[in-house]
Amino acid sequence: MTTTPEHTGPVPLGMPAGGAFDSHRPPSAALVGDCVHCGFCLPTCPTYALWGEEMDSPRGRIYLMKSGLEGEPMTDAMTQHFDACLGCMSCVTACPSGVQYDRLIEATRAQVERRHDRPPADTMLRAAIFALFPHKRRLRLLRGPLRAYQASGLQRAVRRSGLLERVAPRLAAMADLAPRLTRRERLPERVPAVGRRRAVVGLLTGCVQGEFFPGVNAATARVLAAEGCDVLIPGAQGCCGALSVHNGREEEAKRFARRTIDDFEAAGVDTVVVNAAGCGSSMKEYADLLSDDPRYAERARAFSGRVRDVAEFLAALGPVAERHPLDVSVAYHDACHLGHAQGVRAQPRDLLRGIPGLQLREIPEAELCCGSAGIWNILFPGPARELGDRKARNIASTGASLLVTANPGCLLQVASSLQRQGARIGMAHTVEVLDASIRGLPAGALGAL
Repeated sequence: MTTTPEHTGPVPLGMPAGGAFDSHRPPSAALVGDCVHCGFCLPTCPTYALWGEEMDSPRGRIYLMKSGLEGEPMTDAMTQHFDACLGCMSCVTACPSGVQYDRLIEATRAQVERRHDRPPADTMLRAAIFALFPHKRRLRLLRGPLRAYQASGLQRAVRRSGLLERVAPRLAAMADLAPRLTRRERLPERVPAVGRRRAVVGLLTGCVQGEFFPGVNAATARVLAAEGCDVLIPGAQGCCGALSVHNGREEEAKRFARRTIDDFEAAGVDTVVVNAAGCGSSMKEYADLLSDDPRYAERARAFSGRVRDVAEFLAALGPVAERHPLDVSVAYHDACHLGHAQGVRAQPRDLLRGIPGLQLREIPEAELCCGSAGIWNILFPGPARELGDRKARNIASTGASLLVTANPGCLLQVASSLQRQGARIGMAHTVEVLDASIRGLPAGALGAL
């Protein structure tokens, strides 16, 4: 059993001593009070769909937040319910009362990180994850051993045996999610516009995206240039802080955010274009993250106002590059942090429909998360597999030959589930499909599993 640290520091007005939360950015009592417990969120919540437990629904977690604000201590049971939330924000879309659950759960997670001691094994795993994934150079060093692991056939043998899953399920989840590595494409710091220049944009290359899906960044730069954009790619850019902020590591997230702002301000761009849904969602919230930083508060507000998802930006810019036909049926998967958190749903579909010959098909239960959710599929491999398999079955039911989405975590999660089920469906990012059409490539060049 873990122990709950005693409350230290000043107590917010109206909060009894010994409550679950300290005085630094506790979940807002006003936002908690917006929830009328109507239940519209229940069918869209992945953990409620899995377990049917009230405290593993958004309104149940809000009830726990209210209890913590009223003086209840932060217990193991309470934190387990908070930890189990995927942060998919489907409840935000579904809520008729406009409850800002996204702000509530992020504030709560930061409190949990400061005020709760997890079991040693969980603490060590989280430390290992954050020592690796937000650091590009460390991820790059992993490419060699991972390539050897895949090329030797060991990955297939381990997967077939099921031994690792029985002995160390979280390690097995990481091994199972590892992508098939492709050649790492090095991007220049400037890709000039083709034809008349219409905009000057900066491109976030991302951590996992940059090291494990380099083709997505290369396709993004080509598409933006073809549409008349000078694309600036700061070579020194690092992690944007998305994983950190989504997991309550507030100070770490702030450090990453400040550096990202510095790098793109120095580049002097009109817009910062992002092709990973989770990254874009966090970068649009820098103003809130850095609101109490006197040096960065104003800069963060200005920066967040310039961040756009690549589909959002291209749809607003309008096409000038010719689209060549692609004879392919596409199932489009809404990444949670693009559809729910950023509200970008129509734009990717409109871009895909603009390609001659492409057939767009909708996925049943589209609002339900695939189970990736940043690092959730590593922390909760069993439930994540259930959600991934459910999503894979729904995708396969469309009969599409290609799955298209806008987040590296979703691609990894769904690819793993599709392979387990023996489904042969290609996978690609939205910009890879646009790139293939603009360049006149055949549909067969896209997304081989």
